[in-house]
Amino acid sequence: MTRAVLATALLTILGYAACAPAQATEPSGLEGFKASVGPDSVEKLQARLTQVNSDVLTKGLHHFPGTTDLMLTGYPYNEYYDWDLYFENIYLTYYGVSDYCFTNLKMFLAREQPDGFISRSLIKFRPGQDFKPFLAQLAVMGSRLHGNDFEWIRGDRYDRLKKYIDRWFAYDSDHNGLPVWNSADHSGMDNQWSRAGLLNSFQDEGVDLACDLERELQAMSIIASQLQEPADAQAYTDHAERLKQLINDVFWDETDGFYYDRNEKTGERVKVKSVAGFFPLWAGVATPERARRIIQEHLINPNEFWLKYPIATYAKTEPDYYQGSHKSLISTANECNWRGSTWICANYMIFHGLMRYDYPGVAHELAMKSYHLVLDENPNTREWFNAETGEGEGHVFWGFSTLAYVMPLEWELKYDPMDLNGPVKPIVTENLGIAFPPLPPGK
Repeated sequence: MTRAVLATALLTILGYAACAPAQATEPSGLEGFKASVGPDSVEKLQARLTQVNSDVLTKGLHHFPGTTDLMLTGYPYNEYYDWDLYFENIYLTYYGVSDYCFTNLKMFLAREQPDGFISRSLIKFRPGQDFKPFLAQLAVMGSRLHGNDFEWIRGDRYDRLKKYIDRWFAYDSDHNGLPVWNSADHSGMDNQWSRAGLLNSFQDEGVDLACDLERELQAMSIIASQLQEPADAQAYTDHAERLKQLINDVFWDETDGFYYDRNEKTGERVKVKSVAGFFPLWAGVATPERARRIIQEHLINPNEFWLKYPIATYAKTEPDYYQGSHKSLISTANECNWRGSTWICANYMIFHGLMRYDYPGVAHELAMKSYHLVLDENPNTREWFNAETGEGEGHVFWGFSTLAYVMPLEWELKYDPMDLNGPVKPIVTENLGIAFPPLPPGK
C-alpha cells in the first residue's frame, strides 16, 4: 500500500478525508449553505449581521485629523491597527464596500517616515513596530473590488509602498533574507513571548512574518504589473520565490513535522508550537507532503490544536499554554491571550489554506465550528474565545471575528477574497440579500 493510500485511509478514519465529488442531487452554493446550517440559523445569522453592520456604522466609523473621509475601526475605541484593517475590510467586501479600505490605507501611507517606516497603529506611535505586511494585499483587494482600478496607487503611493517593503527587509541583522519581529506584541500574537520575545528584542525570524511578506511581495508584483512596471513586477516575483524557499529551508523541522520560528541571535529554531506554524498553508508555500504532516500530526490533533473550539493558538502541550487572560506585562490591562485561545482571524487564514491544499473536509468542519462558536455560543461578536469552553473574551467588537459568520458560505461557494489573482465579490449581498445600510445622520 502506498503512502498516499495510507494517508487517505488515515484521514478517512479520522473523518477528515477530502470530500468526494458532489452528487448531482446534493445542494451546492447558497442552497448548500442553507442546508448545512439550517433555516433557523440563517434567520439568526441575518439578524446578527444586521446588528454588526449597525455597530460598524454607529461605533466603527470616525472622523480623523487629516482627512474629511470617515475612518474604520473594529474596536470600541478610536484606534486603528494593521492586520485588523485587512480583515475588517474583507468583511466589508461582502457588501461591496471599498471606501474605508482606501481611506485608512491612504492615511497609513501618508504617515510613512522617510526611511519607509509605517507605525502599526495610528493614534499611538509605536517605534520599531512596522505595519504588518498587509498593505499591498489590502491595496490589491480594494482595487479588485473597485472595478480592478489600480490607478489610485500610481506615483507617490506606489513609491511609498516600495519603501515600506524595503524597510521590512532591513530588519535582518544576519543578512539571511529573513527579517525579524520587534516582539510578540508586534506580531499581533501579543503574549507569545516564548516564541517572539518581549518588546524591542528584535530576535524572532517569524514563520508568520515570512509568510506575510511572501504574499506581500506577490501583491507588489501584481500592483507593479497593473502600473506597467514590468521590471519591478519581475523583481518582486523573484524575491517572493526566494523567500518561499527560505521558509522551507530554515523553518521546517523534519523530525517534528512542523514549521518553527528561528532566533536570529542564536541561530536556533524556536521550538514552540504556535498557530503561526500553519501560516505556510495560507501562503501556499508548504509542499503537499509538509502540508499533510502539519495538518494530520498537529492541526487536527486533539492534544495540541484541535480542541473543542479550534484552533488553539498554542499547542496544549506547550508549558505556557493556558486559557483566560492574565495581567499584561506591558500595560495596565489584561492581556490579549494568544497562548491557547481561539482567534477567528487565524482560523480564517488556515481555513483557506486547507481549501488551497485540498482538505475540504477539515476546512468545512473548521468553518462550521467557527460559525457556531461566534453565532450560537456567544450573544455578540467577541475579540477572541476560550478554546475549551467557547466563552467570548476581550472586547465586544465588529472586527475580524465577523469573518466566522461567512466562512461556511465561502466554503460552499469555493470563494476566497484573499486570493490575490481572483475576483472580490459582495457574496453576502448577492446570496443573503443583506445590503450595507447608508450612513446615519451626522456621519
